[in-house]
Amino acid sequence: MNPPTFDLVGVGLNATDTLIKVAHFPAYGGKVPIEAEILSPGGQVASALTAAATLGLRVKYIGTVGDDERGRIQLASLRETGINLDDVEVRENCPNQMAYIVIDESTGERTVFWNRAPCLTLHPDAITAEKIGCARMLHIDGHDTPAVEKAARIARELHIPVSVDVDTIYPGFDRVLGFVDYLVASSEFPVHWTKESDPFRALEMIQNEFRMPVAAMTLGAHGALARVLPLRRDRKGARSGARPANENANARFVYSPGFVVDCVDTTGAGDVFHGAFCYAVLEGMPIGDTLEFSNAMAALNCTRLGARGGIATLSDARALIERAERRVHRDFSSAARRA
Repeated sequence: MNPPTFDLVGVGLNATDTLIKVAHFPAYGGKVPIEAEILSPGGQVASALTAAATLGLRVKYIGTVGDDERGRIQLASLRETGINLDDVEVRENCPNQMAYIVIDESTGERTVFWNRAPCLTLHPDAITAEKIGCARMLHIDGHDTPAVEKAARIARELHIPVSVDVDTIYPGFDRVLGFVDYLVASSEFPVHWTKESDPFRALEMIQNEFRMPVAAMTLGAHGALARVLPLRRDRKGARSGARPANENANARFVYSPGFVVDCVDTTGAGDVFHGAFCYAVLEGMPIGDTLEFSNAMAALNCTRLGARGGIATLSDARALIERAERRVHRDFSSAARRA
């Protein structure tokens, strides 16, 4: 097989957001004036890829885009970052995925209202070995589950590590998780998936069931938590998701606290975390450093408006790591040390 053309290939969602700033989010049935309205590109995988490309990776995006103004804004943003769009399908007479995001200026927290038209569905027949095999790593979400399942299966067959961003339980998603090496879910997903209220136990259950080397969850302002198994390599030197003989004896939890920053908007923080995470994995960073770096990139994105408004450089992230105060969640920190 030829050397990889791209460091990272992503399959999944993009969206174009309308950001609505308000002084504070009203109570139910209330009314407040709008401070500002801004059109801004976003979306889970597209924003993660933008972060990875900003950090210097060679990146390709596979997905669908509407042919309306929102779609044109999305494509222009991706092109400006240098992302390869050869395998993006522009759907005629189809609106791009959109979201209205209400940002509470008093906290920086956001509330999202979104819609994705059925005409944007990415079909499995659009995914081929040639489109996936050109990568060193694959990053996916879960929305068009049959398509991302096919992409992840091809990646596993070609010994390409797979990272997934998921916050919702999709029908048939268990078939995707079987091909994942790096699960980085929202804080709610492991608990909802396993019906286990203890997040440590929930990550352990998912990891044991699907044999992934890293099962992690983001914790918002409080950072990230991961359960890690030693990575094995196959005869070709590729990382493998196979379990060690005694997985629980070798497993460990790693907790990395978040950073204290002047938060303007939390939109896209998780997406940027994923892009930074993929970069760190490809750079061979240890898992503790990977989580810390990803937390720093996510925190810096929160200092600007929009899903991609504050994507930082490598030097910016390193500077934050060196100087910034951490926001430690004592329960997670102490439990991780005991586990």
